[in-house]
Amino acid sequence: MNNINKIIDCLNNDGVLLVPTDTVYGLAIKPGSELAIDKLYQLKSRPKSVNLPIMVHSVNDIEDLGVEITEAAKKLLSSDLIPGALTLAVGFKDVSKKDWLKGRVEVAIRIPDDQNLLSILEKTGPLLVTSANKHGNKTPNNVIAILNDLNGKPDLVIDDGIRNETPSTLVNCRVNPPVIEREGAIPSAIIQQILNHE
Repeated sequence: MNNINKIIDCLNNDGVLLVPTDTVYGLAIKPGSELAIDKLYQLKSRPKSVNLPIMVHSVNDIEDLGVEITEAAKKLLSSDLIPGALTLAVGFKDVSKKDWLKGRVEVAIRIPDDQNLLSILEKTGPLLVTSANKHGNKTPNNVIAILNDLNGKPDLVIDDGIRNETPSTLVNCRVNPPVIEREGAIPSAIIQQILNHE
């Protein structure tokens, strides 16, 4: 991922980026671009009712989104699992949301453990990033299979060979007690151990 300027240009010009993450390949767009959002939903054949997750560079970027960081979320965000294959679903504080988050009551956020992707996020700010697969399908582990699966082609493709097929683990910290909604790369036992630690 040498040409970061090409990547930034793609994202800034309503493009959809196919990019490797520390788990599966992802499709990334800049928030607020209705054109990019429409393209992404079409590529995945994903219902518009299913919101897109967010990737950020740091915990500070999460706080800047105006979300409610519960005690459970604090424990996980301060653990060795961050950055990494852990996605947290959180609600919002009672404040004005950014325009591109209006209408949402919760949002799924992740800080990836991938230096190239973190470099992009540092320059772009938060990105909407979802797994590179047709809605309901498993994410293929290579670019050729992904392009065969998607309904069309992303604007820019970054091929980094074989990638993991296991997505991040998703923990809903908006509810109390928190619920592991998807067990992925991080086993639920490790999550529970951190949550139960006083």
